[in-house]
Amino acid sequence: MRKSTAASAVATWELRLVGLIVVTLVAFGIVAVYGASSIWAVQEGSEGSFFAQRQLGGALVGIMLLLVATRIDYHVWQRNAWLILGAVVLVLIIPLLPFTEAISAPRNDARRWVGVAPLVLQPSEFAKFAVVAWTAMLAAKKGTSIRSFKRGVLPFVVVLVPVCLLILGEPDLSTASLTILLAAIVLFTAGARIGHFLVVAIVALPFAWQWVVREGYGLQRMMSFLGLGENLADASWQINQSLIGFGSGRLFGLGFGQGLQKLGYLPYAYSDFIFSTIGEEWGFVGVTLIVLLYAIFITIGLRIARNARDSFGMLLATGLTALIGLTALLHMAVTLSLAPATGLSLPFVSYGRSNLLVSLFAVGVLVNIGGRGARQRTRS
Repeated sequence: MRKSTAASAVATWELRLVGLIVVTLVAFGIVAVYGASSIWAVQEGSEGSFFAQRQLGGALVGIMLLLVATRIDYHVWQRNAWLILGAVVLVLIIPLLPFTEAISAPRNDARRWVGVAPLVLQPSEFAKFAVVAWTAMLAAKKGTSIRSFKRGVLPFVVVLVPVCLLILGEPDLSTASLTILLAAIVLFTAGARIGHFLVVAIVALPFAWQWVVREGYGLQRMMSFLGLGENLADASWQINQSLIGFGSGRLFGLGFGQGLQKLGYLPYAYSDFIFSTIGEEWGFVGVTLIVLLYAIFITIGLRIARNARDSFGMLLATGLTALIGLTALLHMAVTLSLAPATGLSLPFVSYGRSNLLVSLFAVGVLVNIGGRGARQRTRS
């Protein structure tokens, strides 16, 4: 009994630490967004705090969603997984329709957003949560049959490929790839065979390559990352400026708001490349602290998954931890030129209210899984 009580106390402490980490990252993100976007906002004819105010509004709504999610039994997402996935698919279709530009206007040659200002959301962000919940539900239901290709992996491919094709149609290669990767992580955790993943990858590779070549921008990013092709300097401009930002920051950084890369040198310094902005203004010390916070979050998330009361809770916690941790890792890798440019946000920190809402909601669900697991250990 004493061991169970002690374990419960540790779990409660870990859940509080998760909350502290998330609030710290969100608060720091609002400050970082302001520092990286104020000049850009003024040039666009808005107040210097325009993007930071919008991020703050998203944070307040997201924290409310987090608190609500902590009180909802996570089995709700198991029972309604099909309904959630279906609703997301319907919303993903909206930007692809030719007569919906009034509520899905194109931005930078892409239609990824739905809504009317000021409420504009990115459906593909919500698709990541829906896919993780649905995959965890079905994988838990299948049990050991997940190791069979026909009864295990194949049904997931049949359902998830159309979802990712809708995301590709926006076009958004990075989010589609991340969504598939998240589903694969959940399936692998459930016991799916690596060989089955390889079969699917080999079959999908020619189609994926054909899409990348047809769209052009994906191929350009890949060639730039590999150092191949013509106009290499133009194609690798963002990455070069990102690395300059990190180098300029040195140990303690140039100081808040003192970075130079945001002055037109580094596009999307407040979103896709905010980690570079942090490196420039807060230096190696600031970058190390951010990495440490994410590392602690991932560690606790995986502990919650391990101690979950059932297989669905374990798989869902693993997927949600990956949703945040893997996205953060890929964002950092891109800004450090360790991966091709993807345009993925740094969870809780980058400007982007859809990503912020989904990330905070995912944390709420994760805390609910951890809390119920701790209560079960106390009773036992």
